[in-house]
Amino acid sequence: MPLRRVGRPGLLGLAARTAVVAGTAQAVSGRVAGNQRNRAQAQFDQEQYAAAQQQARIDAAAQSATTPTAPPAPAAPPSAAGAPDILDQLQRLADLKQSGLLTDEEFVAAKAKLLG
Repeated sequence: MPLRRVGRPGLLGLAARTAVVAGTAQAVSGRVAGNQRNRAQAQFDQEQYAAAQQQARIDAAAQSATTPTAPPAPAAPPSAAGAPDILDQLQRLADLKQSGLLTDEEFVAAKAKLLG
């Protein structure tokens, strides 16, 4: 009848237990690192999308502010036609900002584009 060892495990049992613990730890850490990487990539993609949307709103606001909606009056002198047109466009920008369609940064960028 073989003798069964009672008490602490032998060298082979200890090595097997260590291998199982190490393998489990490696698998868990790999999964955690992968999840963190995926989460960081998703956040980066979301920030890039938001930045692109904001830039599109700025461009659209500047374009709508610089594009006249009605044909200019033919009898207006050239020197007087420039100032009211810019004032009208600035007023439209201010209205868009006040209505909440433009943020402060978008308003400043569109105004700089219009004036510069």
